[in-house]
Amino acid sequence: MRIPLDYYRILGVPIQATEQQLSQAYHDRALQLPRREYSDNTINARKQLLDEAYAVLCDPERRSTYDASFLAKTYDLESEATERSSNLGTGHPATTPWLEISNEQFVGALLILHELGEYELVLQLGRPLLEPRETLTPEQQQIISVPLVRTDIVLTLALACLEAGRDQWQQGQSEEAARYGQMGQDLLLQEGLFPNLRGEIQADLYKLRPYRVLELLSQEDPQEPQRRKGIQLLQEMFEERGGIDGNGDDQSGLGIDDFLKFIQQIRSYLSASEQQEIFEREARRPSAVGTYLAIYAMVARGFTERQPGLIARAKDLLSRLSRRQDVHLEQAVCALLLGQTEEASRALELSQEYEPLAFIREHSQGSPDLLPGLCLYGERWLQTEVFPHFRNLSSEQAALKDYFADERVQAYLEQIPAEDEAANEWSVVDSQGATPTPQLQNNPSVASLGADGSPQENLAPVSSPSAKQSLNPATSSKTAPRSRSSSSTGTGAKESRPAASSRPSSPPKRRGREDVAPRKHPPDTAPTPSQESRRSPRRYTPDNSFGRYLFIGLGGIAAIILLIFFIQWVFGGRNTEVAEEQTPATPAETVSEPSPTPEPTPEPTPDTLDESLATKVVSSWLSAKAAALGENHQIDALNSVLTEPLLSEWRNIARQVEQNNAYREYSHDVTVESVQINPDNPNLATVQATVQETATAYSNGQPDTGNSYDSTLSVRYSLVKEEDSWKIRGVQVL
Repeated sequence: MRIPLDYYRILGVPIQATEQQLSQAYHDRALQLPRREYSDNTINARKQLLDEAYAVLCDPERRSTYDASFLAKTYDLESEATERSSNLGTGHPATTPWLEISNEQFVGALLILHELGEYELVLQLGRPLLEPRETLTPEQQQIISVPLVRTDIVLTLALACLEAGRDQWQQGQSEEAARYGQMGQDLLLQEGLFPNLRGEIQADLYKLRPYRVLELLSQEDPQEPQRRKGIQLLQEMFEERGGIDGNGDDQSGLGIDDFLKFIQQIRSYLSASEQQEIFEREARRPSAVGTYLAIYAMVARGFTERQPGLIARAKDLLSRLSRRQDVHLEQAVCALLLGQTEEASRALELSQEYEPLAFIREHSQGSPDLLPGLCLYGERWLQTEVFPHFRNLSSEQAALKDYFADERVQAYLEQIPAEDEAANEWSVVDSQGATPTPQLQNNPSVASLGADGSPQENLAPVSSPSAKQSLNPATSSKTAPRSRSSSSTGTGAKESRPAASSRPSSPPKRRGREDVAPRKHPPDTAPTPSQESRRSPRRYTPDNSFGRYLFIGLGGIAAIILLIFFIQWVFGGRNTEVAEEQTPATPAETVSEPSPTPEPTPEPTPDTLDESLATKVVSSWLSAKAAALGENHQIDALNSVLTEPLLSEWRNIARQVEQNNAYREYSHDVTVESVQINPDNPNLATVQATVQETATAYSNGQPDTGNSYDSTLSVRYSLVKEEDSWKIRGVQVL
């Protein structure tokens, strides 16, 4: 049979080689034995070809005859290729001389082609021999009839896949490298051979994953399946590591610090919505770094998409991080974007970040407070430290006046008095008497529902660097990972990690003290009791100072816009304010008595809210929640029982539950304790009820006992009448 080889290539010498060069090359090749897994038949076939090549080329007469034949074959092949390419209108294909060899020598020739780096040719010649025997030609059947030849062919093909993959990796083609590696793995698994070689290939595939993620996400115009594949690979790494800052081994060779740099590197290739989805899931492990990155995504989306509800959720997450880290500046910006100026000022007082505070004070000169400087700082923070880390926001402009002028923002801010109730269905009341803030706990009876509709856990202390320190720009690398180093053989993590993309992403540029190298443990400093008591957020109420502060900070144009907002609030929202004043409040410092039963009213009309109708409204809400979070994900069921801002929150929760391939089965028992209609506005009411809720959670079709619970709660519902029907706009656990 013919094989695309010649004697010069077998020995690895040029056609002009001297006799001494031929002798040296022959002895070198003879001493370089193949892997020990090869059978003696294959090793002997290889040696026969080496001996034959050396014997011909070392004999001047035989070499002269061979050269004449060799050159004639080459000329004929080139002429044939030229004619063929001329007829087809294509360029000259490569031409290769050939040898006539025996069938017994085929596997030796295949091995020599592998040693010459002809990996594609090895696959092209060898793979057909592994097809079912009945499909092979008589010549092919004769080749594989020799004992152990099939095994040696499998070994040669797998080695070709391994080396071809490494060549592609060296050239920066990570996905192509992974394709070769997976081809070799599949072949070895199918044949059930060479577990050690499978381990080598698998080790390369593990080390390739960070490069593949970067390649799949960084393409200028990637297809959606490619992006989803890149995100899936990233999430597989998270699972194996136990989270972003986990101590598990994903076998990529990246330590915690290197992996955090890698995460910073890929962030600019992910959109804000993609980052929110990814990092919110990580935050629920819990993960301090995941929480911090989810906050960035929520703030970015909340500002650019004019969804203050996302900013409110980010502020809630920051309140948990603030127990172990100084994130008071971020809290101040979030409070400002929610119109909570007093809370923003208190957060600034708690911050210990010198340089930003100096900037804020400098730009607040002449003002009785720091809000003018905070406005300017907030714009710059969004523009320089938030937006650049999102694929879809790198060119976005941050203008507070445009944000506050948006009707969606104004409508949401008008509902701020109910925001604490709307953020989660169940909000926790601190047993120590602190102001109630949404928290994450294991106890389902006091659980806050997270983005997937499941009770979340308290943010546990982490042994990795704090979230802000872990995102240290000083340690980010600046060059693209377009070459493979000794990492492929399992050496150090620094050699195997991706460095940075061609469009390098920098981490959130922190202030002053963050230029220090990341610490291995978070600072062991807890806030003092006085700080804790000052940290409780107050709800924003409109007053003249709000307009005055933003007038100073944003200039005359912003002041005019906010003045319009202020007038709308004062006159358009007066009924809402009165309703809130009349609604019995439940401060966390004291345990409130049940709301008093309203005065007897005349015989109610069908749409008058009494105990019976209130029971129906609450039951309808719980049924709609069960349908929206159930197996069929009937999200539109929420529209008939909820109104803003609660409706948007629960629609988002239901959508994320569906995306996570999860669902819940609920059973409820409702007892209405009291109904109170606002005497100044009969379209507003408060209902207090005892709710017994049992939830059975499922994830990927399997029961999820960790998120199942059975709890009994006392709940206050804020209702509003819209078009002759009562809807729920807020929920608060008592």
